[in-house]
Amino acid sequence: MPERRLAIAGYGLALLVIVLDQGSKAWATAALDYAQPVPVLPFFNLTLHHNTGAAFSFLSGAGGWQRWFFTVLALVVSGALAAWLWRLSRAERVLALGLSLVLGGALGNLVDRLLHGYVVDFISLHYAGYYFPTFNIADSAITVGAGLLILDSLRGGRGDGAQA
Repeated sequence: MPERRLAIAGYGLALLVIVLDQGSKAWATAALDYAQPVPVLPFFNLTLHHNTGAAFSFLSGAGGWQRWFFTVLALVVSGALAAWLWRLSRAERVLALGLSLVLGGALGNLVDRLLHGYVVDFISLHYAGYYFPTFNIADSAITVGAGLLILDSLRGGRGDGAQA
């Protein structure tokens, strides 16, 4: 039997991710000059970028159609994740956490696409002259959430050991 409290908590977590993501992006947009790195640690800069593509700027130079493609994709995936989360049992906490983080991250980036036509990125990690693509809190939530989904699937979707 699905446990609706788990789904409601998951939706709350997704909303928290959206708020933190949008707040940090608003701060970065106001405080940083575009493409001008601000060193924070030897391996970490704050660098404002606008990504019109998907992960790692995939399709960023595609001419504009990708904005609507990724908008529709995010809406469809978010709807599917929200429905999946609604149907989970109380024992499926790891899966719920992963779905909630992916959902919040997807919606956080969707807000950017709808408002700006691009996603605001500002977290830049680097080492020995090699730079990882700039990202944001929504991307981090998606990555951690995806990792939890993989962990849950490797464990056979057994839940977290709690009794249903």
